[in-house]
Amino acid sequence: MTLAEKIAWDDTVLPFQLDMSNIRGRVARLDGTLEEILTQHDYPDAVAGLVAEAAMLTALIGQTIKLRWKLSLQIRGDGPIRLIATDYYGPSADGKPARMRAYASFDAERLETEPGTPFDKIGAGMFAILIDQGEGTTPYQGITPLAGGSLAACAATYFAQSEQLATRFALSMAQVSEPGKGAAWRGGGIMIQHMPKASPFAKGGATGDDGLLAAADLVQGEDDENWSRVNTLLDTVEETELIGPHVSPDRLLLRLFHEEQPRVYDAQPVRFGCTCSEEKVRQSLSIYSAKDIGHMTTDEGIVTADCQFCGAHYALDPASLGFEATDAPGVDGGSGAGGS
Repeated sequence: MTLAEKIAWDDTVLPFQLDMSNIRGRVARLDGTLEEILTQHDYPDAVAGLVAEAAMLTALIGQTIKLRWKLSLQIRGDGPIRLIATDYYGPSADGKPARMRAYASFDAERLETEPGTPFDKIGAGMFAILIDQGEGTTPYQGITPLAGGSLAACAATYFAQSEQLATRFALSMAQVSEPGKGAAWRGGGIMIQHMPKASPFAKGGATGDDGLLAAADLVQGEDDENWSRVNTLLDTVEETELIGPHVSPDRLLLRLFHEEQPRVYDAQPVRFGCTCSEEKVRQSLSIYSAKDIGHMTTDEGIVTADCQFCGAHYALDPASLGFEATDAPGVDGGSGAGGS
């Protein structure tokens, strides 16, 4: 794979269809985008790995949303890793990149002392997908319990339980060193999804963890054979093939599924992007009285706010905040840079 080919496939999601199997899917490659998401924060390895996994899932799932829509993942638990949140913003226009951001909240002391895998350290909780179609609409929200031992398994359970779609993810994320460069995050993944000919139903009850539906519960007969065959082929994928950069996504599809007649569509570029701004900070504070704003004011006489996603810092004049503001915005000492 040449350098030009590598650059062409970096930070993209490639949709495909397997014509012989009635299965659709996506291949995602995130390198610069994933690196930028994770370098906004100094996460411990356990947290960084889960944020990378959530970001990969978000890119694979989010590729299907329409222009200017927003898809979010929220993973909440009662363990030391309390929250992982991601946002995927659909392109602003055809041909434009989608934008992503992500962050995690965790208890550093509990993270060090409590045993278990990184996924175990989320604890009991929920996996949620939210879709916002824009102003004037009610956001859609689907929630399933955390189960299966990984975020990828949680996402597959979500689609089986909430959408009645047999779904599987194969993901790989790591810090990779290239000649002449330091270590940087790269991630790759494949999502496959069986498209039912009619409304699906569980063929023999729920067989997943905690009594939840699993992908195999939703396919039967010829569909079951197709689903099993494609999953067996996907089992042969290697982590280095998923991450790249030496095997391009289209070549990987041919290597895995050439007998299934893969058909690829236009790739969607993905970039890091945060939507925070001083205007949004001011809007969020507009519901507070002057007394409330006073409680938020520091000893230096300013109100500060930090974006959890990109780390932008805002320093605002309290007199210009809240519904009892006495000064117009712009007379304060300025603010930190916001996201794009």
